[in-house]
Amino acid sequence: MHRQDLLNLLNRYQPRYVDESAFVARSRRLIEQDERIFDRAQPIHVTGSAWVVNPTRDRVFMVHHGKLHQWFQPGGHADGDPDVLRVALKEAAEESGADPDHIRLVSDEIFDVDIHWVPATHAAPAHGHVDIRFLVEVDDDIPMPGSHESHEVAWIDLHQVPRYNNNRSTHRMVEKTRRMRIY
Repeated sequence: MHRQDLLNLLNRYQPRYVDESAFVARSRRLIEQDERIFDRAQPIHVTGSAWVVNPTRDRVFMVHHGKLHQWFQPGGHADGDPDVLRVALKEAAEESGADPDHIRLVSDEIFDVDIHWVPATHAAPAHGHVDIRFLVEVDDDIPMPGSHESHEVAWIDLHQVPRYNNNRSTHRMVEKTRRMRIY
């Protein structure tokens, strides 16, 4: 995947939320303007995330981020890799501690797009993320011990996710998941 491949993914993606539509348009502009957008040294850069659901879509796997002290979906910096799908799958395996063979990509199309700002930490200045998210499925009976980057990991009932993270972008992903639930 190259920068143009990500632009093609964004061009095919049809968001249903007004705020997300604005993020998609801004993402396109940022990616078109900056060849180094995949480099974490840039003040705003691309990240890849995986929204991890169980097969019945009634639970979501989340990690309590060690540096930011908040619950999020697994994800991370592209570190120069323009293949954000590969980044998202790698991060899902690393942050969950799951064997990559147990992580099933539901679709290679974008699931959600968000642009958000990360506050400064002792390790990095404040910066922006253009977060490209993909939907993956893992059996919630598979052991997922987490990694050194997380304080805690958990399978969370879909209706309980707002108690862990009530950000607008998380709400969007919960709503998208509710629409595809398997009963």
